[in-house]
Amino acid sequence: MRIDIITVLPELLESPFNHSILKRAKEKNLLEVNVINLRDFATNKHKQVDDYQYGGGAGMVMMIEPIANCIESLKSKQDYDEVIYMTPDGELLDQPITNKLSLLKNIIIICGHYKGVDERIRNHFITKEISIGNYVLSGGELPAAVLVDAIGRLLPGVLNDESSALFDSFQDNLLAPPVYTRPEKFRDLTVPEILLSGDNKKIDEWRLNQSVQRTRERRPDLLNE
Repeated sequence: MRIDIITVLPELLESPFNHSILKRAKEKNLLEVNVINLRDFATNKHKQVDDYQYGGGAGMVMMIEPIANCIESLKSKQDYDEVIYMTPDGELLDQPITNKLSLLKNIIIICGHYKGVDERIRNHFITKEISIGNYVLSGGELPAAVLVDAIGRLLPGVLNDESSALFDSFQDNLLAPPVYTRPEKFRDLTVPEILLSGDNKKIDEWRLNQSVQRTRERRPDLLNE
């Protein structure tokens, strides 16, 4: 999979993709992440990518021309399945969205800034708008990193245990069950006996019941009951 991220602050994205699972995905050539500086597509000597908004009001707006130039330059070299804009008023990111995106080949992600992008970009260039939560951040770089991380870990071959992602929270609209590791007993705190039984069928049933119970208690909105 190839993901191209358009940003005015590429330095904010240097670290997230150079460690842990995403680093491994890149080293295995399973994921290619390119961070593109929008200012390289500005049309004046000052590399300006924002301007005052028509009609007045506080805050600057990302200009249409640099973004359009950047997208069109990328599209001249390969096709893209989605052009995604990270914005607080987009569709709230969830696991089903992430699952679908992980099946694609090429994605562009645009990081918003200031008061957002010129609406003409949203109307004519963007194919999908995504939010990571009902709050506002300084820019779209952190949300873009979240999205890439959520997608990247689902790519076949990225995780050491291919079944691991299937038991993450929000798969099948359930939270993950509680997990334990050694030591078996810490002070007076013990591991549930079922997990030590070696009976995989009963362990699976226990985990499912725990997932349903935890979801009902903490996120009942996920259950269709």
